[in-house]
Parts: sequence; C-alpha cells; structure tokens
Amino acid sequence: MIEKFHGIPYVSPSLREVPLEPNRPAIDFAYRVITGDIGIVILTTGVGFRHLLRAIERHLDVQQFLDALSDITTVCRGPKPVAAMREVGLAPTHRVPEPNTWREVLQTLDAQVPLANQTVGVQEYGVTNTSLVAGLEARGATVVPLRVYAWELPEDTEPLQANVRALAAGERDLLLVTSAHQVVNLLRVADSLGLGDALREGLRQTVIASIGPTTSEMLNDSELNVDIEPEHPKMGHLVVEAAHRGPALARQKRLNAETDTPTEFEIMVTNRPHGDMAEAPRHSSYDSLFLKACRGEPTERTPIWLMRQAGRYMEEYREVRAQTTFLDLCKNPQLCSEVMCTAVERLGVDAAIIFSDLLPILEPLGFDLEFVKGDGPVIHNPIRSGSDLARVHELEDFESLDFVYETVRHTRADLPDTLPLIGFSGSPFTLASYAIEGGGSRQYVHTKRLMYSDSGAWDALMGLLSRAIVGYLNRQIEAGAQCVQLFDSWAGCLSPADYRRYIQPHMHQILAGISPGVPVINFATGNPELLPLLKGDYRTVVGVDWRIDLADAWRRIGYERPVQGNLDPTVLLGSPELIRERAGEVLQAAGGRPGHIFNLGHGVLQQTPVENVIGLVEYVKQYRHE
Repeated sequence: MIEKFHGIPYVSPSLREVPLEPNRPAIDFAYRVITGDIGIVILTTGVGFRHLLRAIERHLDVQQFLDALSDITTVCRGPKPVAAMREVGLAPTHRVPEPNTWREVLQTLDAQVPLANQTVGVQEYGVTNTSLVAGLEARGATVVPLRVYAWELPEDTEPLQANVRALAAGERDLLLVTSAHQVVNLLRVADSLGLGDALREGLRQTVIASIGPTTSEMLNDSELNVDIEPEHPKMGHLVVEAAHRGPALARQKRLNAETDTPTEFEIMVTNRPHGDMAEAPRHSSYDSLFLKACRGEPTERTPIWLMRQAGRYMEEYREVRAQTTFLDLCKNPQLCSEVMCTAVERLGVDAAIIFSDLLPILEPLGFDLEFVKGDGPVIHNPIRSGSDLARVHELEDFESLDFVYETVRHTRADLPDTLPLIGFSGSPFTLASYAIEGGGSRQYVHTKRLMYSDSGAWDALMGLLSRAIVGYLNRQIEAGAQCVQLFDSWAGCLSPADYRRYIQPHMHQILAGISPGVPVINFATGNPELLPLLKGDYRTVVGVDWRIDLADAWRRIGYERPVQGNLDPTVLLGSPELIRERAGEVLQAAGGRPGHIFNLGHGVLQQTPVENVIGLVEYVKQYRHE
C-alpha cells in the first residue's frame, strides 16, 4: 500500500510473539473459568486467545472451557479477539468500540456490566496494562491477569538494525509504528548498537506516525513526539493519513531541525495529498468538481448533484417503472444504469449515484422484504426481542447482492469517465429500525424499546448490520464507485446522547472499515443537533438536511469537514424566481468556502416539475461568489 502512494517501504520486523510454555497460570485460569470462580473474561488480542487454547489443550477439556465461556460475560477489545472467538463458535457478550484502548474497555463495562464484587480475568497482550487493572480494581473487581505470550526481538534483527542506523542518520522521512512494544524494541536495538542518542536526534527530523492511542502513549512515554495518528486505528488509515500529511510535516520537521526550533509545532495541512508520495493511480474523475469538493479543495464553481435525481418526477423513469415492480427494477442492473444515466444527462449534474434502494441488503440477512403498493417497504418478519436475533444471519455471502455491484459496473461503464459515481447504503440505525418496526414509523416505539431494554441484543444487531454495510460498500467501491454515501433517514428521532451511546460506536466501526481514501458522505435527517456527531474521519463529507441554515450547520460541524446540502426539496414546487432566491441563499451561506457540494436537504419529491430541477442545476452551475 505504501508503494501505491509512490513511497519506498523499508520494512523491518521488530517483534515476535512467543507463547509462554509451559504456562501453568493459563491452566489455572481456565480451571477457574470452568468452575465459575471467574465470572467475567476480557480478551485483549486474538492471538492471545488462540495461545490460551493451545496452552490448556493437553491438560483440560477445551470444549468444556469454551462452554463455560459461553455462559459468562466476555468482553473483546477490538475485532481480532472477536474473530478468534468466532473460529471456535463463540460470540462475545460485548465488543469494545474504537480506538480499543483500556479507556474504552472501562467505558464499555461501566455502561453494560456491574463490576462490584466480581472476579474479572484479563488475557493480557504481552505486558500488564496497569491502568486497566487499576480501573477494574477501583470499580470493586478482583482482577486475575493472565500472560499467554511474551514479546521478543525477531530472530533476524538485521533489517531492524539497518532501519535504526538509517533513522539515526536522518535517512528516513517517516516512521510508521503499528504496536506499542515496537517502540521498546526499537530503542533496545539502538542502545545495543550504541546509537540510542543518535536515534533520538534522527527522529527529531522524522515524521512519527502511530497507529493508535495505545501506541502513541508508549511513544510519548519514551519521549518521542507523535506527529500523525489516524482517527481509526487501522493500517490502511495509517498509511493514507501518512501519505496525505507526511510530506509537508517532514519538510517542516527538517526545517525545524536545521534552525534548532522545537519540534512541537502547528502546521496547517489540507486533506489532499502532497508531493510524489501521494500520487497514487487515480480514476479519470479524480479532478472532477465533486471529488475536489469532497477533499475540501477549491473549485471554480460549486458542484451539484441531487438525492433521488432519478425518480418518479421524471417521465422516462415512470415509463421504465410501469414495466416492472420496484424490487425487480432494483435487481436489473441494465435498467438501473439506464434510469440513472438518463437522469444525469438530462439534468446536467456533476455526479451520479447508483439507482438502488436501502433495503435489499436486509434480504440475505434473513428478512422477508416486500414493496407494497401504497404502503412502501414492508418487513413481514420483524425483530421484536433479543430472542428473534437467532433467525438473523451474518452476511457472509456478499455475492447474494451481486446485482448491486453489477449495477455499479454497468453505470460506471455507461457514464462519462470524468463523472464520479456514488455508491450507497442505509446506515445501521435506519436499517435496524426497518427490521424492528417492519416498515415506516412515527414514534419508533419497538426500535427504542429494544434499544433501551436489551443493550446486548441491540449491539449484536447493530454490529451485524455494520459488518454487512462495510463489506457491501467496499464491494461497490471495487466495482467502480468513487465515493459512497450513508443514509440515516430516521436518525432524527434520536437525542444526541442516545446517538452518541447507541449509534456512534457502530458508525466508527463502519468508517474504519471502508476502503481508505474513498470519500464517505454521512447524511442523517431530522435533528440538526446530531451534526457534530456525523463528521467521522478526515475523508467524511457531512450531509445537511433543510432544517438548519447551512452557515450554522457548517460552523457546528467544523470547517475542516466538507458539507453537502441543503435546499428544502419543497422549494422545487415553487416558482423559478423562488427557486433561484432560495438556492442563492444556500450558496451565500456557504460563503465560497472550499468543500461545499450543493444538494437538496433530502430527495426530489414525486410532484416536482422536471423543468424546475433543470432550472436549479443551471442556476447553481452559473452562480459565482463575489
């Protein structure tokens, strides 16, 4: 991936995980779980869980241990221990949200699990996390820590020694650190070579990029300043962020080193790539107005596209729709491409979005979906309790939605190369609400009842939907989408506190999983107070509905994030003069600031005259800020 961004990787393994053998404490730990003496188990790493099973397999009945685990509370610190549990047929009681530090572990337990007078087993990752242990004990728990492996130097240290010498000589621009103990071994090898002080001096002019908070803490404790930490602790995000920000930071650090100024500095950087390292292969639409605005770059005019820009207000769409049901249309990639490309050509917009619907993703999960004339989408087997989750499937066969990816491929092939294509999915809350309510709702009574009364079932459902959404969107990107949008049509029924507690951790999981570098438009309707919670990571565009002035919305979100919106769709039912007046107000509210994409605050209404939509597009394309 570094080479994709035209960087030169100098890879040196810096540690290896060595299982502790024999490991009598692991056998004692497992026995205490089997006998019920340990009632809560925290798994911190996937490899540690696998080492634990291997350590006990000669001495205890492993299946008996697994059965005991399934009967008690288990907490996984991130996706890797979840995957390791899944390999043996288990699912954790609770998953810790990103960035998966000891703080999030304690926050998860505070929200879900009373700890007073509980015995908590902690499978550790190499060394004892004293902060986690202290936090558990402060909450009244008795802690049983378990080490199952140790971190040692790699068997061949030559590549690591070569990198230490190069860093000490100032011959590297960036240092990417992906685990806390790598820092310890890096300094250990430097000291063994007599280069400890030289390494620290060399790192003063080297950009240090840390994968996440735990690694950053270790770097800071070692008196090494962290310059870059991605919002999501994933390798892909680390590399992309380093490519975007690294060259400018490297130039500044070298300048600081030459002038002997402090290395703690503030520098304004853009979200677009700098220098040769960031010149990755790009689609022909990369320099389109739309994608430049998604990256927060200046554009000669404001780009415009419209939600539901291919729909029932257009005669061409109605002619196609009269020949088939809506669901059958969504499953016909050729017709979907025809409908969208016709709309794009007629309207003259700056981006296309695939023609599809939010809900077909629910079918392979086990939901019986029907679009009923006059009533809209209906789920005939909704979820109403935690026990109903037994009939909901993990989306493992993503090819069951191949008609959507084929729609992406057809539409991408039929559009001009310079026009960006947007893929999309429903957000997990909206999909969950459909799955629980069985259709549309005003009060979302069933949804909120499950959310409030059974947090375990709620998190399980939201986690399942989030994993499905990540795979679904990534396959759309692989098929040819240059951007993706998340639609949260029903999020407006939530308070900011509820959104922060029940929704945001899952949204972070989704954003962390979507292919790095691809813009993501996060759009939620109904409650402007949620806007600051939607801004996600550096590549997120925040969609704004019509219920708030765009200037106020952008100020709340933060000007470092691009925004999309936000004309009231009903304005298009008015006169041409009114349309131009209101569209002008939106554009004036944006103030000519880079990063604005003009759109409606929701989709085009069925009753809208098509000539009004064309007039809006023409007006926005002609508008110039003074």
